[in-house]
Order: sequence, then C-alpha cells, then structure tokens
Amino acid sequence: MSQISGFSKLTKLQKIDWLTTHYLSDYPKAKTIIKQYWNTDEALQKLHDEFTENTISNYYLPLGVAPNFNIDDKLYAIPMAIEESSVIAAASKAAKFWLDKGGFNTKILGTTKVGHVHFNYYGDSKQLEEFFKNIKTQFFAATTSITRNMEKRGGGIKDIQLIDKTGDLENYYQLYCTFETVDAMGANFINSCLEQFGQTLEAEARADKALAAEGTFPEVIMCILSNYVPECLVRAEVSCPVAELGETKAEAEQFVKKFSRAIKIAEIEPYRAVTHNKGIMNGIDAVVLATGNDFRAVEAGVHAYAARKGHYSSLTHVRVENGIFRFWIEVPLALGTIGGLTSLHPLVKLSMAMLNHPSAEELMRIAAVAGLAQNFAAVNSLVTTGIQKGHMKMHLMNILNQFEANETERTKAIEYFKTNTVTHSEVIHLLEKMRS
Repeated sequence: MSQISGFSKLTKLQKIDWLTTHYLSDYPKAKTIIKQYWNTDEALQKLHDEFTENTISNYYLPLGVAPNFNIDDKLYAIPMAIEESSVIAAASKAAKFWLDKGGFNTKILGTTKVGHVHFNYYGDSKQLEEFFKNIKTQFFAATTSITRNMEKRGGGIKDIQLIDKTGDLENYYQLYCTFETVDAMGANFINSCLEQFGQTLEAEARADKALAAEGTFPEVIMCILSNYVPECLVRAEVSCPVAELGETKAEAEQFVKKFSRAIKIAEIEPYRAVTHNKGIMNGIDAVVLATGNDFRAVEAGVHAYAARKGHYSSLTHVRVENGIFRFWIEVPLALGTIGGLTSLHPLVKLSMAMLNHPSAEELMRIAAVAGLAQNFAAVNSLVTTGIQKGHMKMHLMNILNQFEANETERTKAIEYFKTNTVTHSEVIHLLEKMRS
C-alpha cells in the first residue's frame, strides 16, 4: 500500500498504472477489466469521465423496462436501472395484474422543498424576532438575481420563517425556508439562495442598532437544503372488488386477509418494516437511477418520512371497506426532469423520452407507482408461494454465470430447475454432477 500526493493531477492511464502497481499487483486482469468497460466513442467516454472525479472506468448497471403500467389512464413502459434479480419481473407482473382493474391512480399532495440557515444567537430571542420581522423582505430582495429564471418557470422562494430551536440545543436558531423548483430537483438553486440568506442575515445584523446595542449578532453555522421533504409528497393507489383477487370467493378472502395482515405487521414491527420498505425502494430507486436523479437523497428522505411518527413503519397501507380492496402509498419524492444528468447522460435522456418527457410531478407519480407495484408483488409472493420461489429462479442465471457454466450446462440447469427448488448449494451440486 502506498500514499500519493497529487493523484487527481495524473492522467487516467497514470492513475490506473499507480493503482495496479500499488493496490492491484496480485490481480493480473485488472487493467484489462478496467479498460474493457471504456466506451469506444471517445466523446461519450469523456462525458462519463467528467461526471465525477478520478475516473478510471465505467460501472454498468442493467437498464430494463417494465411495460403495461396504466397510470391515471395512460400507458407507460417504465425504465428501471437495477442489478437485483426479479425486481423488474415483479414490477411487470404487478402492472399486468392491475392493468384491467383500473390501473394505478395518483395524486400530487405537495411539491414544496425545504432548506435551512442554521445559526447561533446568544442574545434575547424577542430582540431577534423583532429584527427578523424588520428585515424579512431583504432576504427576497438579495436573491432576485438567483430567483429570476426560476420565477419565470413558476417557482421560487415560498416563505422564510425564524425558528427558535433553543429548547433542543442551546443558542440554536434556524431560518426555515421553503421553495418551489418546478421541474428541477433544485439543489443548486436552493443552496445558492440559502447561502445568500446567510450573508444577508449577518450583514443586516451588523447594521442593526438594537442588536449592536445588545452586543451580540447571529453567527451562521451552515446553509444547506434538506433531503427530508414531507411536503413534496405523492400518493399512488390501486383498488378493486375483493372478489377479483382470487379464483373463488374463499380464495380471494383468504388472500386479502393474509395480505392485509402482512401490511399491518409492517406498520407496527420495525424489523419487518425496514425490509418491506427496502422492497418498495427497489422499484423507486430503479426509476430514480434510470432518470438520472439522486437516489441517495430520495432514500434518506423516504426513510425519515417512514419514521416521522416516532417509530419506523410501512410506507404502504391497506383498507377493505364494503367489499373493496384498497392499497396505497404516500411517499416524499423530490425529483427533477431538467438539469444535472437529465440533460447530459444519453441513457437518461432515452429514459425520459421513453416516459414521453415527463414533468417533475409526472415523474413523482411514475416512481411512486413503481414502488407500490413492487411492494404488491413482493407481499403477494410472501403470503402465497413464498418469496424465494420466484426470486431464486431469476437468480439462477447469476449463479450459473458465477461458476462459468457453458451453454450445455446452462440449458440442462434451466430445464432441471423448472421442477426443482433453486438454491445456491443445489446449483453447485448439479454443476459438479454434470462436470464429473
């Protein structure tokens, strides 16, 4: 292992040489593997190299499609970027199941995003409140050059509030700022506004005679957006008569009983809720990735929302009334369809075109539906055949690839596991048997 200075200034080939010498010396195929994932189109490779820093290669994820999604009476084929077996198959199965039952219905409950100026203040809170009231308009005035274009698109700063948080942390206050960013995710816009708010707060405080007489001024700690966006919310739902959920009345009622119980368990049991919601995010993240959005921000915000009532709980809910089964999700999704990778990455642009160039609100609806579909498919499997039957059949090809099965072995394995349970050890046993 070796330390290096000025690594970022090396060329890509020099970086690779250094890495293979000092960290991959016992991996003879390292250079070949790194280079085989380069794009032969030099301009396209340069574009990918500039997405991040110290790039040495491209890391591929499969881009798949889940068709037959009826969302608000409009048909979609949804692009999904994900490496996990059975996710796209499960989403597609759920889409087909609900296709002739009214499909998925959605509603945007809000699009407000949030950011804060976090600061200390050691003086009298009443004095600070009076000061804030007097200078509130200055925050809007100071950011006109930043907000001009956003306002033309229908967005901008919605409100700024002074929040006293000294009950939680001594001398801690914040400016709680809300924004509308329309079709942009808006991180850069929001952070630029917040940093200007911080500068304005300190400058106006220094010029305020009352604060000067008191001898203490606001001390800005940081200015940053929040990825917790409980007011940027979308609801997606499916519903149908209970009788349509089984071949017979008894079968349908038994399915609904077990399905509803599984959801209730996820509502009250955090151990189950985490896995339950992870399955939902399989669908949402796959759409978020395919459309060039920030899945880490989405994940953080969604899981915070799942714990908003003081304990971690299911994002999906079920109700049966008057013979009608209703299954829905409410989830915060701050997504964008302009800016960032959405206008740079060729496959992201392709995914957007596949979705007929959606607005941010439309993309929120689509992503929420993907999460609901994924959850329906997963819980459906759990309360009927069990999760492993379908998942392991999809995982079979990964295991065969791992042990470099040839075409004859693959064909025989696929045929064998049509009537036998797929397990990792059983696949190995079958390969060993064929090879002996």
